[in-house]
Amino acid sequence: MSPVIDVTALSKSFGPVKALDRLDLTVEPGQVAAFLGPNGAGKSTTIRILLGLLRADSGEIRVLGQDPWDDAVALHRRLAYVPGDVTLWPNLTGGEAIDVLGRLRGGVDTARRDELIERFELDPRKKARTYSKGNRQKVALVAALAADVELYILDEPTSGLDPLMEAVFQEIVGELKAAGRTILLSSHILAEVEKLCDTVTIVRAGATVQAGRLSELRHLTRSSVGVQTVDAVAPLADHPGVHDFRTRDGRAEFSLDGEHAADVMRILADARITSIVSTPPSLEELFMRYYGSVDEPETEGARS
Repeated sequence: MSPVIDVTALSKSFGPVKALDRLDLTVEPGQVAAFLGPNGAGKSTTIRILLGLLRADSGEIRVLGQDPWDDAVALHRRLAYVPGDVTLWPNLTGGEAIDVLGRLRGGVDTARRDELIERFELDPRKKARTYSKGNRQKVALVAALAADVELYILDEPTSGLDPLMEAVFQEIVGELKAAGRTILLSSHILAEVEKLCDTVTIVRAGATVQAGRLSELRHLTRSSVGVQTVDAVAPLADHPGVHDFRTRDGRAEFSLDGEHAADVMRILADARITSIVSTPPSLEELFMRYYGSVDEPETEGARS
C-alpha cells in the first residue's frame, strides 16, 4: 500500500528565513506517527503544507495520494485536523461549533459526537467565548475525532488539557489505531508519544535528523545499568561502551552502549551477579541528544 503521507525533500522559505530544508516524512497506513521537534524546527510549517494552507517552494508532497495544494478541498473531506491553539466563533456554543465543523466535512455522526462530548466532559451549551483554553481544545478534539476519516493530523492536540483528559485522549487514539486509522501526532509530551506511536520523525532546523520505528531508534542511546556482584568489576570503567562508571555501597552503576552489551554482560556474569537492573533508553534521551535546550520561535507564514 502507498504511504498515507509521503514527503520528500520538502523546502520552504519565508524571505531570507529557511523554514524547511529538504525535509522527509513518511507515514504508512494504520500507523500512529510522531512528528517531533522544538519550536522553530519546522513542524507547524510542514503541517500547514500538508493541509494545503501553504505552498511548498520545492519537494514532492502527497497526502492520501493527492497534492495538498491542488486538491485541498477534496483532501479536507478525507482528513481531520486539530491545531495546538484553537480559536472558535465566540457567539456560538461549543455544540454549535462542533456541528459547524462537522458539516464542513459533509455531515455529523451525532452518536459519536455525543459519546466524545461525554468522555471529554465538555459542556456543549456554553458560549465559546466563556471557554478556557482546555475547553476550546476539547471542542476541536470532539469535532475531529468524531469524523469518519482516513487521516487525523493532530498538532499539539492535548495543549491545555489536564492529565485526566490527556488519558482520555490517549485512550481514544488507541481505539482509532486499533480500527486501522492513520494519525500524525505532533507533541511535546514524550511519554504520550512513547505510549501511542509506532514511528518517530525528529526534525531540526527544518530537516529530518532521525526517522524510524521507536524500537529501532532506541539503539542510538544508552541503557542505564545498576548491578551488584560478588567480585569487583572496577575494570569495567575502561571497557569500550561503558560510560560514567561509579560504585556506591558495593553496587556498580554505569551507562552502556547497546553494541557492547553482550561483552559487558559476560564480564558481569563471570563476576557472579547477585542483582541487576537495566533501564532501556527513553524517547526523552533520544530527543535531548539532538536538542538539549534548543527553544526558538517558529517562523509563521501566510498562504502564498
